[in-house]
Amino acid sequence: MFEGFRSFDIAHGDVDIHGRIGGSGPPLLLLHGHPQTHVIWHRLAATLANHFTVVVTDLRGYGDSSKPPGEPDHANYSKRAMADDQLAVMRELGFERFFLCGHDRGGRVAHRLVMDHPEAVEKLMLLDIAPTLAMYEQTDRTFATAYFHWFFLIQPAPLPETLIEASPADYITRTMGGRHASLEAFDPAAIAEYQRCLAQPGAAHALCEDYRASNGIDLEHDRADREAGRRITCPVSVLWGKHGIIERCFEPLAEWRAVAERVEGEALPCGHYIPEEAPQALLERLLRFMTPNH
Repeated sequence: MFEGFRSFDIAHGDVDIHGRIGGSGPPLLLLHGHPQTHVIWHRLAATLANHFTVVVTDLRGYGDSSKPPGEPDHANYSKRAMADDQLAVMRELGFERFFLCGHDRGGRVAHRLVMDHPEAVEKLMLLDIAPTLAMYEQTDRTFATAYFHWFFLIQPAPLPETLIEASPADYITRTMGGRHASLEAFDPAAIAEYQRCLAQPGAAHALCEDYRASNGIDLEHDRADREAGRRITCPVSVLWGKHGIIERCFEPLAEWRAVAERVEGEALPCGHYIPEEAPQALLERLLRFMTPNH
């Protein structure tokens, strides 16, 4: 995995962000989702590196990045704090402006990054999410049943942490294997990496803090944007799995057009984990959308 890439650990405040960089061309930052790490991009990284300088990172609290204890208001796991980490990484690597693609939690971090730092992002691709505020405001039984972890992980510490820490490996396989594609869609080496990282001290707590922040301070930030009329100004491409919950419960293009000025997108023939279930389809659309002068 990631042959030709070099690893890095970049400090930002009290955390270190782990990642890899490889390739040449315009910079492209790729952000992963729950309960994974930057390894989700392993089926695309080599080809993307022929077109871009590719940066893949572990979000704060995930993978081999730092996992600080959560603050009372969970602000240090807000998407604003996590986005600031990623911006600091790109600036340390010498990139003031870049292309950005985020899956799942990484998409939520990417959403906040373009809202807070619009000058930094050339184009944005979001994978299998609707805006956080819209998803909470439209929660129904179908969504809550399928995305039970949204409501499990926000419970006060240490209940969810204790249950996850009892078997981090099972949390990975049951969470990921319980969706459309089952575990057969994933490289066993990638699953082993996700399991290794979730077993680290503090990892379960950090994962929960990410979701606790999204149920609180992140919504405050999103409501402030809505009330002020702030919108995403860069071009946005939204992709989602035809066999996933976003397709079933939301109107993703409509929801993103409510918060962004220029949105395109479509469903892909897969479930939630697009980079691993449908890497070729994603690669084709990412190159078409983000190639300069597209």
